[in-house]
Amino acid sequence: MRIIAITPPYFYAGEAESIGEALRQGRCDRLHLRKPGATEEQVRHLIEEIDSDLYPRITIHGFHHLAAEYMLGGIHLNSACPNPPEGWNGLTSRSLHSVEEIKGLTDEDYAFISPVFDSISKPGYQTPFSIEELEENITDRVYALGGVVPERMPLLEFMGFKGCAMMGAFWRQEIDPDKFKLQFITNRAGKGKDIPGSVREVLEGGCRWVQLRCKEADSDELAALADELLPLCRQAGATFIIDDHVDTVRRCGADGVHLGKNDMPVAEARRILGPCKIIGATANTFDDLLAAVNAGADYVGLGPFRFTTTKKNLSPILGLKGYTEIMRRCRHEHLHTPVVAIGGIEPADVRPIMLTGVKGVAISSAITGSENPRETTALFGRLTTPDTTGHSCPAMPRREE
Repeated sequence: MRIIAITPPYFYAGEAESIGEALRQGRCDRLHLRKPGATEEQVRHLIEEIDSDLYPRITIHGFHHLAAEYMLGGIHLNSACPNPPEGWNGLTSRSLHSVEEIKGLTDEDYAFISPVFDSISKPGYQTPFSIEELEENITDRVYALGGVVPERMPLLEFMGFKGCAMMGAFWRQEIDPDKFKLQFITNRAGKGKDIPGSVREVLEGGCRWVQLRCKEADSDELAALADELLPLCRQAGATFIIDDHVDTVRRCGADGVHLGKNDMPVAEARRILGPCKIIGATANTFDDLLAAVNAGADYVGLGPFRFTTTKKNLSPILGLKGYTEIMRRCRHEHLHTPVVAIGGIEPADVRPIMLTGVKGVAISSAITGSENPRETTALFGRLTTPDTTGHSCPAMPRREE
C-alpha cells in the first residue's frame, strides 16, 4: 500500500530533517506539504531547507506557483485552489468528502477521501461512510484519509484501497507498551542516593521508562542532570521523559516531556517540539483526560491514586473506584490514548489498578525508599506483566488521528 505523509499544520524546529529522513528511509512514498494559514515566505523557507533531490516526491497545498519554481513533483487541489495553474504537467491530487465526488474525478492522479474513520484528534469529525459504501465506489486513484493508523492498513487493503494518507499518526513516536507499563519518576528522597544513582538502579531492575522530575532544581542543574541521564537511558533502551521543561527536552534530545495541569499547554509544547516527541499530560478527572487527548497528548498520567509526599498541591485522591469509573468512561467514549496511574502506588496496588484498564503505573518513593531499589523495581515489573494477574490486558493501540 502506498503511504503519503502530510505535514503538521504548524512549523517546528528540525522539520526539514524529519521530512528528509521519512522520504529517504522509505517510510512514505510521497510527502504533502500542507501549512494552512502560513505565509508564502514561511513555506518557501521550509522548501529551501529540504534537500532539492527530494523535491520530485513533494506535493504542495496552496502557493502552486512554488511547485513550478522549485520543480516540486505535485500540487493538491481543494476548494480554495480548485484548478491547476496553466501549463502544469506534474502530479495532481484532490480532496474528496463524498462518494459522489469520486465519480467527478477527471485528470487527477489520485485523491484523498475523508474521513474514512472517526477522528479522535478532531472531536466530532466522524466518518459519513460505511465500509460497504466505500468498497463499492473506491478506485485505484482514491486514497484513504482520516483516522488512519498502521493497524488499520490491512482493513484498508481489504476494502480495496491502494494507498492512504496520514498526518499526526505518521510523525509521532510510537509508545512501546512494554516500556510504558512501568515508569520511574525521579525524586531526591530515599537513603541519600543521588538521582543518577537511583536511575541506574531502576534500569538495572528492568524499568525502561524514566521521567526526570526535579521541581527544586534550577535550569542549569536540570540540564546537567538531563545530560547525565540521557546516555544511561539510551544504553538501556529506555524512554527518557523530562517533566515540565520543554526547552531542556529540545536542547538535550530527550524523548519527550510530561506537562502538569499548571505547566505549558500541550498544544503549545507540540508546536515547539514538533510531532515526533512524546507529550504526556496530567489529569485528575475524566474531563481533564479528555481535554489532554483533544489537545494532542500522547499519553495521560492519571492520579493521584492515594496521598503522596513527592508532590505539592495534590489533586483529590482517586483511589481504585476513581480509576474504575474514569477508565469505564474512556471505553464508552472510545478513547484509546494510553493512561498511566500515578501517586502513592505500592506493589499490592498494581494488579487491581491494571485491571481497571490503565496501561501502566508510575512509581517514585516506593522504589527509592525501599531497602533494595533494584529488586523492588523488578517486582513492580513482574506485577505489571499481564499474565501475573491471571487476566490478559489488551494491547495498547496507537493514538488515532
